[in-house]
Amino acid sequence: MKNIYRALCFVFVGMIHQPCFADFHPPPTAMQPNIIMVFVDDMGWGDFSCFGNEAVKTENIDRLASEGIRFEQFYVNSPICSPSRVAISTGQYPTRHRITSYLAHRKLNDDRGMAQWLNPKAPMLARILQQNGYATGHFGKWHMGGQRDVGEAPLITEYGFDESLTNFEGLGPRILATKDAYNGKPIQKHTLGSDKLGKPEEITYVDRSLVTQSFTSAALKFVKQAEADQKPFYINVWPDDVHSPFFPPQARRGDGSKRQLYHGVLDTMDEQLGVLFNYIRDNATLKKNTIILICSDNGPEQGAGSAGPFRGFKTHLFEGGIRSSLIVWGPGWVDPHKNGTVNKTSVFSAIDLAPSLLKMASIQARPTGEFDGEELSSVICGKQNSSREQPIFFRRPPDRDTFYGIQDCPDLAVRDGDWKLLCEYDGTDQMLFNLNKDPGESENLANQEIEIANRLSKSVVDWHISMPQDKGETFRTNKRKRK
Repeated sequence: MKNIYRALCFVFVGMIHQPCFADFHPPPTAMQPNIIMVFVDDMGWGDFSCFGNEAVKTENIDRLASEGIRFEQFYVNSPICSPSRVAISTGQYPTRHRITSYLAHRKLNDDRGMAQWLNPKAPMLARILQQNGYATGHFGKWHMGGQRDVGEAPLITEYGFDESLTNFEGLGPRILATKDAYNGKPIQKHTLGSDKLGKPEEITYVDRSLVTQSFTSAALKFVKQAEADQKPFYINVWPDDVHSPFFPPQARRGDGSKRQLYHGVLDTMDEQLGVLFNYIRDNATLKKNTIILICSDNGPEQGAGSAGPFRGFKTHLFEGGIRSSLIVWGPGWVDPHKNGTVNKTSVFSAIDLAPSLLKMASIQARPTGEFDGEELSSVICGKQNSSREQPIFFRRPPDRDTFYGIQDCPDLAVRDGDWKLLCEYDGTDQMLFNLNKDPGESENLANQEIEIANRLSKSVVDWHISMPQDKGETFRTNKRKRK
């Protein structure tokens, strides 16, 4: 009966593009955790030193990992920025909201068959928490509306945040960067048109190496105010300086190569986030009742970060584009016997975080729609090593059929148990991998495991058809059959 119910709900939700949520009421005596969501921009699975990076010591993040849990089979729900952020914010596939690539200029968004911004009626995790007594703040990159020439997008505070501070990918108060290459040339500004949007007094310029510091300082101030108000808090801290262009401090520029510059900004980001982490760790009350989650929005840019042992990069549906290193820290919530451990088996994704965190906050939901994510709080807290029951589905960005040397990127992908299948929109050109035996996706088993390949192909094509469509089939395509 449970599986039948899930199937019926899945079909029902597939017909609802903008479900809304209401009537969330926590028990009056529930202990509600403070939540900090750190979502790093364009960082690879293997970039934290606790995930294998030997070139940079991310000591502040590693310290949280040594006191929490590292998850090796966690996925984000898109290999590119904006849709990945929609998924972690809503608990739903970003395809439901017609955001399937990065939000850009108005015409390009239209040409790719995408929305101009996330509908503020989407079921935002932040809004649900806000409606139930949380102080909510967003500090960092937004990129779900209000960029380039799209100046009439909703403010971030219209999505359930009490306060926000963002960069050039959103509206409202924002930090814009100056770029100093320390080469004697004039210092440039990095705005991408944001300096022409909104009110001039909303903009503060800082050196690009200090952007994350600006976000963490604002987040820390917000935490202290929530403490004073005796309110639980939820905050996004979404650094963007790990995304190119890379401008670390002069002392961390190394030989000036792309990878050295990337490592310089990674090291600097870790140092600046450490100020916020240390404040939480050194406060006995906050340490006991705060959960920190750290992951990346998609895989690394080629030549910059590292996807570890995995194939592919940002924009690809191969593992390197969608598998993310996840760290969960929370001394009062995570099983103490699991401190410093690695969960190598649980398969879940960013859409599962919203229902899981609401469960931990004792918030009972009575939605008119349903999360695509599943409630896995016991996994996040280290009490179980189970996985999602439903497969995880993916659709490539409509403008990324050809990228990073691949002439025909797979259009769709699905992860189900140990199996991963990639294919075209119509289910052809199947690529099937057993990720338990072949995490690097090197041996295509589609011609050997025909029944499995056909079953997974049908499931992901059916999912794709059930979702709002973009223009990926016609947008500047350069199809060339894979051998």
